[in-house]
Formats: sequence, C-alpha cells, structure tokens
Amino acid sequence: MFVSVKKIAYLTISAFVLLTSCAYNSEEELYPSSNCETVNMSLSSDITPILDNYSCIGCHDDLSTNGVDLNGYDDLKIWVNNGKLLGSMKHDGTASEMPKGGDKMNQCDIDKVTAWIEQGALNN
Repeated sequence: MFVSVKKIAYLTISAFVLLTSCAYNSEEELYPSSNCETVNMSLSSDITPILDNYSCIGCHDDLSTNGVDLNGYDDLKIWVNNGKLLGSMKHDGTASEMPKGGDKMNQCDIDKVTAWIEQGALNN
C-alpha cells in the first residue's frame, strides 16, 4: 500500500492540531472578570466570606492539628505577614497550595485578598 507525502503531511498536521487543541482552561482564566472590585476591602465583608467559601477557616481553626490557625484576626495576620497566606492561594511555590487537593481559587478572590493585604490588612 502506497501512502502519498500529501496524506502523511495532512495526517501529521491534523494530529498536531487535535493534540494541541485539547487543553483545559477554567472559565475564569479564559474570560477574566472585568468587574472584580478590590477597592476598600474589608476583613468582615470581603475577606472572611472568601475564606469561608473555600473552607479555609473550617480546616484551619484553633482546633486543627495542622499548625495553621486562621480563626481570628491575630492568627490570620501571622500568615499574612509571613506571605504564606497569599503564597498558598496563588500556588506560587512559596507555601503549600490551598485548598489542599483542590483547584486554585478564582483570580478575583485572590485579587481581593491581595488588595486587602496591600491596603494594610486591617481588622475591619
């Protein structure tokens, strides 16, 4: 059986296109939210709900055995000050990636936490 050069080229290109087009991207990565409000972030109104939504506080409370307590401002501030809170959220390699075994938080939530920290990480 004789296969032409054109057929081989066509099959090679087709296979390449099919293999490189198979990628998973989250909706947030493909269509970033342009309305992510990060002005005047509040611990109680903005940050605590994010930490609750991702079960951060549920896993990292004062009863946990993992040594990371996020239950209360003073404990949370320790992890803000040493950079591990953001490092774990951003999956940047500076801290254990959180949520453990889960996908990275959406970028808007990370931006809100980042903004709160940059705005002084106030207990408000």
